[in-house]
Amino acid sequence: MTIIASPPISGGRGPIPDGAGDPRTGSRMWTSRLIGALFLAGFLFYGTGTVLVNSVVDGSDFLAGVGAHETTLALGAFLMIATAAIDIGKAVLFFPVLERHGKRTAVAYLATMVFEMALMTVGVLALLMIIPLAGQSDQLGPDAAQALGSLAVDTNETAYQIGQLSLAFGCLFMCALLLRTGLIPKWLAGLGLVGYALHLLGASTELFGVPLSLVLLVPGAIFEVTLAIWLLVKGFTPAVFDDAGTTKAGA
Repeated sequence: MTIIASPPISGGRGPIPDGAGDPRTGSRMWTSRLIGALFLAGFLFYGTGTVLVNSVVDGSDFLAGVGAHETTLALGAFLMIATAAIDIGKAVLFFPVLERHGKRTAVAYLATMVFEMALMTVGVLALLMIIPLAGQSDQLGPDAAQALGSLAVDTNETAYQIGQLSLAFGCLFMCALLLRTGLIPKWLAGLGLVGYALHLLGASTELFGVPLSLVLLVPGAIFEVTLAIWLLVKGFTPAVFDDAGTTKAGA
């Protein structure tokens, strides 16, 4: 018996768009939107957590008030450490997308993200030590306890800046690959290159006592928010996403 293919039924609404039934399109948009959502979630969680923590530890004698704001500090620290899981998930989802076009770039990006999250986790754990430290301030003495509390805050700040160095370094390679392959528009990938280069510089200056990171991280933050929105709405470039490319081996 001969099987004759019939044209797709459009239900009177005109022809079905190309790729509407292609499972690869669904996979591309699912991956793109999930990565984009995780970018935004990371901003929301870490930003909110930082505001809550800073509301408790700002000031030269903050340890005396920790007991009354213990829940706020713990919640802020939880949101900050939850960012580690969010960013690792983002990196794991991004890995196969990058690996299709450059395995070494994908591995470098994943490794730097894991290193960044490990350092940020260490910093947040240092912040959590403030809670039991506040309870032991009478035994240790107010001055000694406050000094240890300030050390915990400084440890978190240093771990964060070193982590951001790692993040910016890895993301420079990621953006170079995105620019070369066209997975996202070249203007957007170029913004990422500039943003992460400035972020790398800002984190470096902070480690040497020059407070420039809040200014220099702005272009990188704009890139990440713009990338997230682009991935949520448009997704990765279809032809590039579905093509392993011919430059993978040397990337």
